[in-house]
Order: sequence, then structure tokens, then C-alpha cells
Amino acid sequence: MTGAVRGTGLLVAGAALALACAASILVGAHAMSADQAIAAFTDFTGSDTDRIVRYIRLPRTVAGVLAGLAFALAGAVMQGLTRNPLAGPGLLGINAGASLAIVLAMGGLSVATPTGYVWFAFLGAAVAAVFVYTLGSLGFGGATPVKLALAGAAFAALCGAITTAITLLDRTKFENFRFWVVGSLTRADIESVWGITPFIAVGAVVAVMVARPLNAIAMGDDLARTLGTRLVAVRALGATSVVLLAGAAVAIAGPVAFVGLVVPHIARFFAGQDYRLVLAWSALLGPTLLLFADILGRIVARPVEIQVGIVTAFAGAPFFLYLVRNRKVATL
Repeated sequence: MTGAVRGTGLLVAGAALALACAASILVGAHAMSADQAIAAFTDFTGSDTDRIVRYIRLPRTVAGVLAGLAFALAGAVMQGLTRNPLAGPGLLGINAGASLAIVLAMGGLSVATPTGYVWFAFLGAAVAAVFVYTLGSLGFGGATPVKLALAGAAFAALCGAITTAITLLDRTKFENFRFWVVGSLTRADIESVWGITPFIAVGAVVAVMVARPLNAIAMGDDLARTLGTRLVAVRALGATSVVLLAGAAVAIAGPVAFVGLVVPHIARFFAGQDYRLVLAWSALLGPTLLLFADILGRIVARPVEIQVGIVTAFAGAPFFLYLVRNRKVATL
């Protein structure tokens, strides 16, 4: 694929993301035109339409862009670091660890905003990453894809059980949490969204920094060392990126399933195996997928909304089964 074709493809992906953002502003229970949506920013009068655009749909759209980008980049970096096609912040328990830490902060410390409990999300994500990788590395063969997936599933189930138990102890206190835990963009507000943005920006920059070394790691540790790659430093930076991206995304949108697993594989279909291009495609496709899933949840069961995490789970589960059964993606 030539550079011109790849550049055109990225432009098309960017246009699809812009379309998803526009649709996220316009589509919902309250019908509005494009002119009305634009007027909410250029000529704010305090009408219902203006308030819906500024205080509900804009924060929801920005949260979807940030969370989709973060989940997708985190998944791509995890798959590159572990050379595991099944790696992703949801499947390997990173989201579950961050979620448990957040609910403990909500219950024990009465922390109520994403900017407050994002630090706990980072801690939970880091503990999950260390625990799952250590458990998956035990025994013969080291950290194989299947062992990591099983360790992640076990850890996620444990965290989910504890999270559910804590939630059920106080139904009133955790009313908002029960909506958030399935993966939702409906609770986002603009102040919290902008407060989380710096963490995702730093995580994205670190992910870009390790893109070239990930290409070397894909050829094996020995060859990567021969090419001058500092494996310990690259893995430390990559893990830092994953913790920042996944922790911030969970804080803002909840543990949305399968975005981090599916999007990097779609990106490779267009970009090939070069992680510099895979990350670029993932950064565009992740938000696009998440926003369209959120839009689908708004319209498929009107007037009731289906939370975005449920939509992505239904869409991502068949793809996961395909990855498990397809031997061609057994290694990256």
C-alpha cells in the first residue's frame, strides 16, 4: 500500500470520525436540526435545545472521543508489548481492576467525580496489569496468549464479584455507579471531561513514543535487542501508557468492553503491521466505533436508551470468538 493510499485512508477515517461527532450531537430523544445545534454555540439563548447541546450532548460526545481513543490505543500497545492478539484492557482485567478501585473510592472515601477517582483508577489498572501478567507468566511456556486471557478473565470475575457485592450494600449511594459500571457516556459533564483530558493526552504521547520499538519487539526479543531496543525501558513506558489510557477511559466512561480488543485488529487491516500506522488508525477508529455504538443505543429501543457498553459487548463478542478460533491471528 503506497503512502498516498494510506494518507487518503486516514483522511477518510478522520471524516468518518467527524461524521460520528456530528451525529452524536444531533441524534437523540430531542430532535434538532444542524442549524439549531450550531446556534447553541454561536447564539446561546438558554432554550431547551441550546442546553441539551451544550450540557448533555457535547460532554457526551467529547467523552466518547476521549474514551474511544484511549481504549483503542491502550489495546494496541498491549497487543504489541505482549505479542498477544487477545490482549485488551477489558479482556486482561485492566478495566475490572480500575472499576473496583473506583467503587472503593466512591464507597469508602465518598469521591464522586471522575477527576477525583481517576487516581484510584490508575492504581487499580496498575495492580491488575501486574497481577494478570505475573499469574499468566507462571508455569511452562511463560505468558502465552491463552494463559494471559485466562488469568485476565479470572481476575476480572473476582473484581466483578467484589464490585457487585459493594454496590448491593448501598443501593442509594451507588445509583450512579450501576449505570456507569456497564459502560456509559450519559454521566459525563464538561468539567470532568476536560479534567481527564491531560491524562489521556500524556498516555497517547507515550504510546506514540513506543510505536517504533513495538515494531522491533514484534520480531522477537532477541532480534529487538540486536537492533538496539531497550526492552525494559520500552515495556515500562508501554505499561505506563496503558495504565494512563485505560484508567482515564474507565474513569470517564466506565469499563466499556471490546473496544480495546477489536479496534487494533481493524486498524491492522488498513495499516499493516507498522505500529506507527496502527496507532494512528486506532486513534481515529476507536472514537468512531464508540460514538456510533452510543448513537445506536439511543435509537434502537426508543424512548429507552441502551448504554454504550452493552452495545459494544454485543458487537464485540462475535469478533472475539473469531479471534479465538482463527489460527492466523495466533501470534502478532
